[in-house]
Amino acid sequence: MRPVALLCLAAVAIAACGLDQLSKFLIVRNLQEGETTQVIGNILQFHFVRNPGAAFSLASGSTWIFSTIAVLVVVFIAWYARKIRSIAWSVLVGMLLGGTVGNLIDRFFREPSFGLGHVIDFIQVWGFPAIFNVADSFIVSSMGLFLILTIRGVKLDGSRATQVSGDLGKVQAGSKTAPDRKPAKEASESDGL
Repeated sequence: MRPVALLCLAAVAIAACGLDQLSKFLIVRNLQEGETTQVIGNILQFHFVRNPGAAFSLASGSTWIFSTIAVLVVVFIAWYARKIRSIAWSVLVGMLLGGTVGNLIDRFFREPSFGLGHVIDFIQVWGFPAIFNVADSFIVSSMGLFLILTIRGVKLDGSRATQVSGDLGKVQAGSKTAPDRKPAKEASESDGL
């Protein structure tokens, strides 16, 4: 891993986790559980809930499973991070790591007990069926960035994947030579035309 990429990953992870924990601290300190405060009318509200399950409060009796999965994700990211040389991938992995650790802190250190703690959720957006938190936002945003980088063919080292169009024989994404093509007559005969 390049030192710049590692620093970027660490800075994004620390910022994401820090923003998540600060926002949860402020919510717990200033709102009662179940209380709703309008931020932008009904479009954006803070509604303080304690979530014992996964996203959208699914599987609320399986909190320890989510704690275990989150620990495995953090270990995998720590192991995998050495392969990253791209700043964009560093941002993505930092967002995922920071969001995962933010929710993991809740699971470890909030009531009712270690590993079974309830995650603080409070962001409610009009028309969206769930209440979520800043960590969830970073995790989902990292998945959006993952899709963009994958579609654009950006590799972990920052280079772009090479693609060659078979139909037109065009050279795309940095390839310097065109693929071998059959002469038109030979191609039409072999295609059964």
